[in-house]
Amino acid sequence: MDATARSGETPADPSAPAAGLPSQAGGVASQAGGVAGRADADAARVDGVAGRVDTGAGQAGGAAGRAGEASQTLDRGLRLLHLVADAPGGLTVTEAAHQLTIGRAAVYRLVSPLIGHGMLRRDTDGRLRLGAGLLHLARRAQPLLAEGALPALRRLAEQAGATAHLTVVEAGDGVALAVVEPSWTSFHVAYRAGARHPLDRGAAGRAILAGRTGLAEPVSSSGELQAGAYGVAAPVLGVPGLEASVGVVALAALDVDEIGPQVLAAANAIASALS
Repeated sequence: MDATARSGETPADPSAPAAGLPSQAGGVASQAGGVAGRADADAARVDGVAGRVDTGAGQAGGAAGRAGEASQTLDRGLRLLHLVADAPGGLTVTEAAHQLTIGRAAVYRLVSPLIGHGMLRRDTDGRLRLGAGLLHLARRAQPLLAEGALPALRRLAEQAGATAHLTVVEAGDGVALAVVEPSWTSFHVAYRAGARHPLDRGAAGRAILAGRTGLAEPVSSSGELQAGAYGVAAPVLGVPGLEASVGVVALAALDVDEIGPQVLAAANAIASALS
């Protein structure tokens, strides 16, 4: 007897799909789609973060570039001031452009704010010259210079028995910035702080001129600024931006071999104090 007929069941069609498989496959496909969607979202977030990182890097690079340009402009402006200071007859824009190796338009951009702040001025011929604003800054710095020089000047005045002074260059002249008189002498020269004289007259000025050539030897003078007055001075070297000398002035002739080393020692002490 046929076993299938005995059970009373209808034979299954081998070609028919198994029950439940279509819905399971759909669920799997849906899950896969969800995973893929989350992966796409994660990728989008990563791309967004990467974009923000790139933007931040670009902003940082731009800021660094602007800082570098500002630093270069400041450097050129300071170099221009030094060039004008070293040109007794002033400087034209063309000459400044040639020495700075930049264009005339760039020089005009430097000149305009410097004139606005009084650091530069144009004379009647259009040449660039130093402005009064620099003198204002110099006067603010002078008390600091004088304070740093006073201890050495006091020692020098007491040792030499003569009036000691620190002379600086201002507008092409020598100006007595600080003066110290000896405490134990009966007579000595009353030398007024602020006294001005040409650099090619007197020991103080000629010592500054010698310092420009690198010579540190003491310089002496007799009656060049005042009849009957004798002076010995030495340059102050090694202080950036400062041209100065230290000296003594007396009513009697000074022994350069004796006073010279004392003046030179004071100049070196002041250079160390101001450096």
